[in-house]
Amino acid sequence: MLKILKYLWASPNTLLGLLCGIGGKARLVDGVIEIHGPLARFVLNRMGPCRGAAAMTLGHVVIGQDQHCLDSSQSHERIHVRQYESFGPFFIPIYFWCSFHAWRTGRDHYRDNFFEVEAYDNDPYPG
Repeated sequence: MLKILKYLWASPNTLLGLLCGIGGKARLVDGVIEIHGPLARFVLNRMGPCRGAAAMTLGHVVIGQDQHCLDSSQSHERIHVRQYESFGPFFIPIYFWCSFHAWRTGRDHYRDNFFEVEAYDNDPYPG
């Protein structure tokens, strides 16, 4: 029951991830949908918070540049899935606030973002 609630709590972001993956190749891995394709690449290269990223998590969806990027970033992105399960629909605004705060205080908007620090610190296979 708790797992269902986590999926529901993160579902607005999951829907956004599904939209970013339209037309791509998808697979389900451990309850997370991984998608790569032309639209996912476009989002990652031109619209993502860190342009040119290998992958990005949106709820229970991870979009990637290609299958290799999805495979190599899987442990890092799973940490973001757990963060979405905790913060639900508030994850994206809080993520951007953390990036803005880091940038405003002279730190790196990506690497010093609280969520990225947690993901990199807890990734058992850092890339």
